[in-house]
Amino acid sequence: MKTVVLTGPESSGKSWLAAELQAHFGGIQVGEYVRHFIDQQRRDTCLADIPEIARGQLAWEDQARAQRPELLILDTHLLSNLLWSQTLFGDCPSWLEAQLLARHYDLHLLLSPDDVAWSDDGQRCQPQLAERQAFFEATRLWLQQHRQPFRIIGGDWPARRQQAFEQIRQLLSA
Repeated sequence: MKTVVLTGPESSGKSWLAAELQAHFGGIQVGEYVRHFIDQQRRDTCLADIPEIARGQLAWEDQARAQRPELLILDTHLLSNLLWSQTLFGDCPSWLEAQLLARHYDLHLLLSPDDVAWSDDGQRCQPQLAERQAFFEATRLWLQQHRQPFRIIGGDWPARRQQAFEQIRQLLSA
């Protein structure tokens, strides 16, 4: 099983690209638990919600891993929960990073906020490119510091799709 994670700032195409990858390569796609949580709760999240959101994301991931697909495509993982918690609340449950580092991910596709427009979907909160760029840099820095395999995906929508497809082809042929 090869596990790929789409990560980076909001409105950079993670969900769209995850669906494109799954449609082309097959496998199982796991969505963002936080979106489900917000839809169910019908309110903004707070620091006290982060453990439940993280546990929900892990449960969805574990259910998909148990099926042992050739390709597991994660629209997000605990890194986003960790960074959003720090960004929005200035704090994060200490166990999140340990749980994240205890899991194996073959490749992270880090999506750049450049060259694509921000889209308001009612749950997003960083319309300014500078905010999304800071989140991108925090993600890149964490991946580098923890020696996680990643490739930056950028450009317009067709370029992102082409780059991601090439990365997955390489991953599956390795």
